Amino acid sequence: MTIPLGYRATPSAWLATVALTLGLGLAGCGDAGTAPDGAPGAETAAVERSLEPSPPFDLARLGGGRVTSDELAGRIVIVDFWATWCPPCEFQVPGLNAFWEAHRDEPDIALFGISVDTAGEDVVADWVAQKDVRYPVLLDGEPLARKIGALGFPTLLIITPDGLVHEQHVGLIERATLEEAVAQLRAPRAEPEAPPEAPPAAG
Repeated sequence: MTIPLGYRATPSAWLATVALTLGLGLAGCGDAGTAPDGAPGAETAAVERSLEPSPPFDLARLGGGRVTSDELAGRIVIVDFWATWCPPCEFQVPGLNAFWEAHRDEPDIALFGISVDTAGEDVVADWVAQKDVRYPVLLDGEPLARKIGALGFPTLLIITPDGLVHEQHVGLIERATLEEAVAQLRAPRAEPEAPPEAPPAAG
């Protein structure tokens, strides 16, 4: 199950959403499967591949500072759009934490969670602490989510070092899928084969 862009949960609506989520097995998008790192019964992400330029961004970082797309040029960038009012989003956290711990010191990879909440930094900070989010989080991402055409949450982008959208996942994504995408982007590009030499002209 994904939560639609623009959804705002009242207490009664939130409880209904939780009940629906549990009834669907904590579902993400796509066919039934297993959530990242063992959340039972969740569905895996639907994926699109576009190779279109990723929109530029300049977002505040939770805890201070800002992050811009320009400073991330030349790196593989993974951004996960989520919200505190999105029950399925919390099941994305363990897999992203594991990926972050494995790659945090590697200079060619950057991972960010991007909150689309509009209720303020304190709400986001409380959720991040409660869910033990270890990777960096950016704020006020709803306009950027609209630019990339996110239809629901969680939505995750894998961006190439030259700023193109390699993959866009809607719903929960396995860590193994992230590792596979990173391996593909790190693989050296094959050099085109030289054309065969023409035979010498007859004398």
